[in-house]
Amino acid sequence: MAFGPPLRQRLPSIGYLAFALLVTTVIVYGQHAPSSSRFFHYVVEGDRTRMIPSSVCAIILFTSALAAVLREQMRGVILHPDGIEMRELLTLGWPRVRRFHWSQIDRVFVPPAEEAPGTEPRPIRLDLWDGTQTWLPDVAKALELGVMLERVALARAIPIEGGTGIIDDLGNPLDE
Repeated sequence: MAFGPPLRQRLPSIGYLAFALLVTTVIVYGQHAPSSSRFFHYVVEGDRTRMIPSSVCAIILFTSALAAVLREQMRGVILHPDGIEMRELLTLGWPRVRRFHWSQIDRVFVPPAEEAPGTEPRPIRLDLWDGTQTWLPDVAKALELGVMLERVALARAIPIEGGTGIIDDLGNPLDE
């Protein structure tokens, strides 16, 4: 199951795409506008003095904005039957993928689902077999990710610290 980045982290690239669409629309309209309009004069007749034609500029701008949106979509956490995959973006957009098998995880820390209002939610932490800790990146559906990790941890006998409290409400069928 895949969990993508939250909307607040995707907004800059979505805004850039909206700006690129606006500029591209103006350029395409200017190329097809009547020859007496301001758009036609600015786009078509202005290309005589420019180093790069406006159509090439629109293609480059739109392509880079689309690439930024697609690059943002590659971030997040993916739960596999054999482990967890974390996808992050480093400086200059270089991707980093880290995979951990369930056997490498010694403890899962899931922050409580209901924290004080106005506080920043704490990320989910994994304590690994070699004594290191790693934090999962922010995801859009953090509560669902926490519940899924709790279920997997319970099924694989991985100790859980904290917890969403949702799994406890379901009850343990062995208690009946």
